[in-house]
Amino acid sequence: MSLTVNNISKKYGDFTALRGLSFELKEPGVYALLGTNGAGKSTAIRIILGMLAKDSGEVLYNGAELDPIKEKVGYLAEERGLYPKCKIVDQLTYFAELRGMKKTEITKAVDYWFDRMELNDYRDKRANQLSKGNQQKVQLAAALIADPQLLILDEPLSGLDPVNSDIFKSIINEQIAKNKYIIMSCHQMPVIEEFCSDITILHHGEAVLQGDLNEIKKSYGRVNLAVKCDGDILPIAAECGLEPTEITPELVRFKIKEEEQAKQLLKKAAAADMTIVRYELREPSLHEIFVEHITRADNAAKEARL
Repeated sequence: MSLTVNNISKKYGDFTALRGLSFELKEPGVYALLGTNGAGKSTAIRIILGMLAKDSGEVLYNGAELDPIKEKVGYLAEERGLYPKCKIVDQLTYFAELRGMKKTEITKAVDYWFDRMELNDYRDKRANQLSKGNQQKVQLAAALIADPQLLILDEPLSGLDPVNSDIFKSIINEQIAKNKYIIMSCHQMPVIEEFCSDITILHHGEAVLQGDLNEIKKSYGRVNLAVKCDGDILPIAAECGLEPTEITPELVRFKIKEEEQAKQLLKKAAAADMTIVRYELREPSLHEIFVEHITRADNAAKEARL
């Protein structure tokens, strides 16, 4: 099984919302669509779901044009999509019926998701009587009610407290274990790093970075150094050609050009009889990579206009 998005584009008059986006989910797992507000993520998702007509390209599932209704694609929208004055139990039942589920399957599935989402106390409540977090839980239950093989999650953890965030994360892990194909859009970079193996970063409708997240990080090398010790590390760092990028009571951070600088710092600190409490050398975070590529794209655009 596979999902292939091939060269999809969308224009509104002279405005290009999406330009030639391509990516592929060859194996089960989570693929991330990232970008600033207005980058084209929602346009791409709506095209994949068949909610928006594309100007060019194709969306293939197992080699054929994707039919989201036939394939029962599960979709968790960023915006609230519940009927505010209808009971939650009736809404989940209705969404299951739309998916063509049998009555016995619906009863079992609805009971399961009420229990799994810890929503049993809200079965007969109207949607507008629920908190934003509980409404989000109902929407995720609706997306999963028919046990779809393909899931699209748009800002799944938006508005959730830490307890409900953990519930969502555990459910996403369960779906991964069931070999689901998942597209996730999320502004919380640690969440993407936790779940996603491959990413696309969109900016002004174009992909500015794509690929395996681990390989992307490896290509940068371990360039971030964090040190905490019982003495003043700054003079020793200066000897090694290092200037701090951040100084806090907890630690000092440096950006290094090569790992040999970090090794020299450690050796010199040890020679000065400093006790090293923390020494961490790591690859850049997704947040840092994201900001770098968006900034680079903006600078290139400015230069092109000059």
